[in-house]
Amino acid sequence: MTLHVLVLGSAAGGGFPQWNCGCQNCQGVRLGRNGLRARTQDSVAVSADGESWFLLNASPDVLRQTQAHRPLWPRSLRDSPIRGVILTNGDLDHVLGLLSLRESQPLTLYATERVLEGLRENAALRTLERFEGQLRRHVLALGKSGELCSADGTASGLFVTAEAVPGKPPLHLEGLYEPSAEDNVALRIRTARSGSLVYASAIADAGAARPLFEGAAALLLDGTFWSEEELPELGVRMGPARSMAHQPVGGPGGSLEALRDLSVPRRIFTHVNNTNPLLNETSAQRALALAAGWEVATDGLVLRLE
Repeated sequence: MTLHVLVLGSAAGGGFPQWNCGCQNCQGVRLGRNGLRARTQDSVAVSADGESWFLLNASPDVLRQTQAHRPLWPRSLRDSPIRGVILTNGDLDHVLGLLSLRESQPLTLYATERVLEGLRENAALRTLERFEGQLRRHVLALGKSGELCSADGTASGLFVTAEAVPGKPPLHLEGLYEPSAEDNVALRIRTARSGSLVYASAIADAGAARPLFEGAAALLLDGTFWSEEELPELGVRMGPARSMAHQPVGGPGGSLEALRDLSVPRRIFTHVNNTNPLLNETSAQRALALAAGWEVATDGLVLRLE
């Protein structure tokens, strides 16, 4: 059974262009310059049959993303092929889209107990629980493979394993809970017969997670920043990459160096920040990544893993 993968959004929080950013990349994409493509915020859809889909994170752009991709269109009155959502962490960029999926559509929500605990603090999520069975919450236990099910209990043919990867709690929950291994996970997804997709769109140390990546058919990896001081050097009042739990792609200790010779056929950077030169298809940094065997995700990228 084939694993169908559809990249809905490939940009980091804020999208590309970011609404309040006048960096060279954002201005260039607004002006339609060659080598720059607009992107929505990070999210992926997966399916075992091309009919029923699960979202990996629900971005604030989820409505635009579902309208842009025909496999996610309703097929009858008040229907959606989206059966559920799997969260890798509790960042607002990954959970705000849940509030847009509130039109009485039964869904399942998979996340670690820590992430679910954080979501319980959000009273607005009650809009997803207007009737019994509208939202079914399932705990992702670290290191344990399980089959995803829709809200009515129908098996999906998709199997997921969540593995803790270096990260940090979401900003809006910092100080409310002690840091936990459940704050940030990577997902390994497969069907009973397909190769695996590893999705790790937020990670502070890709080298430490290398054993998780080995043997996958495809890897979607955090490509937020190219360099450690990317934002400070532009004059943005934010810290370096690692202070936000994102390992930069380039430079000494970057993910390109840490994952040199990784034995994964499709290696793809996603969750790319608007300031990252990887977004420019004519940049030297893009050429370096391509030469090392990496791709840069675009919205609408389709993978079929056998």
